[in-house]
Amino acid sequence: MHLDVLDLRNFYYRTRLGRVAQRAIRNQVAKHWPPAAGQTVAGYGFAVPLLRPYLPEARRVIGLMPGPQGVMPWPAGMENVSVLCEETAWPLPTGFVDRLVLMHGLETSEQPSAVLDEAHRVLAPGGRALFVVPNRIGLWSRRDVTPFGFGRPYTVAQLEAQLKRHGFTPERSQSVLFAPPSPARFWLRTADFWEGFGRRMPWLAGGVLMVEASKQLYAPTRGGLKAAVKKPLRVLEGVGKPALNRE
Repeated sequence: MHLDVLDLRNFYYRTRLGRVAQRAIRNQVAKHWPPAAGQTVAGYGFAVPLLRPYLPEARRVIGLMPGPQGVMPWPAGMENVSVLCEETAWPLPTGFVDRLVLMHGLETSEQPSAVLDEAHRVLAPGGRALFVVPNRIGLWSRRDVTPFGFGRPYTVAQLEAQLKRHGFTPERSQSVLFAPPSPARFWLRTADFWEGFGRRMPWLAGGVLMVEASKQLYAPTRGGLKAAVKKPLRVLEGVGKPALNRE
């Protein structure tokens, strides 16, 4: 079940905990994918908090928001780039997107297979997709004070297996949000410390998983056998031809 777009907006833009989460996740997205000129960058679900670094240089930035969630204008004070869409029919041409981010779009969907099929369809050959989902073994999926406490949480193995079934090749994964999902002042003030500490300790479980995947490309297949015979046998030559009259 999708969360309401107003609840998501209020969390990420009007609470300190939401701004801490936004900053931690967005910094890692930008680290993996530095903004580059000429790219088409899209986000599905409620991924717009992660897309702002790409506005100045990208050829275009698109925020896709599913119908059950609702849509809001974004970015504030600029020309709107967000659009309401069906989960199973995104209003983008096939192979249109160079970079695709999904956040609060997969784990809350009642049709996750259809969402992944659309993600695969719109991604360009050589494009990359980043899936941001609640970590099943993290603290953030166990409390409903944040949007990551709703929907189906994943382990890395579960998410990667699902991606492979839909034509993606997982490339790398990491977790973020190592501070507890608490609005207490101490945890908010020390959030950056816990993020840095958690990245140095791979055995720690962050509250959110990020899995980057590429689109699988298959070599074209040819119908039939194309082997060329350099010296064909001549045993059957003459069969079916009229015999010459030697009289």
